[in-house]
Amino acid sequence: MKSLSLIILPQRLAICRLFPDEPIPEFLSHSPFWSITRTSDELSVVLSEDIVPADWKAETGWRCLKVIGPLDFDLTGSLASLAMPLCEAGVSIFVISTYDTDYLLNARTSITLFCARTSITITYFKRLHMCSSQVQSNSLSRL
Repeated sequence: MKSLSLIILPQRLAICRLFPDEPIPEFLSHSPFWSITRTSDELSVVLSEDIVPADWKAETGWRCLKVIGPLDFDLTGSLASLAMPLCEAGVSIFVISTYDTDYLLNARTSITLFCARTSITITYFKRLHMCSSQVQSNSLSRL
């Protein structure tokens, strides 16, 4: 499998649960990143944590790691190569997949562990600038 490249999105995100019949909130367009999934059980909304209404059920403090895409639909094992080391380390993730790529959300305190556990499969991380995945974990803990 080819090496994967990731970008750490700058904003902190919230994962929210609304009732399944609630309308899609119009203010989502104010968030630089958002995703909605509606099922018969719930309306899940992922958005910048700074615009989550106080009365929503929300888990905040999530960071988002974007796999640089587009990824080929025939590509296999890419998500597993990132998720399995985290699973083995007991790190919780929330995954969003789009047509072009995958997004892995994890608690902010787990980014250092994420880097340490998946460095073999990552070409680079980028926040405000690019850095090698071989950079010491302590320098990534500020992200």
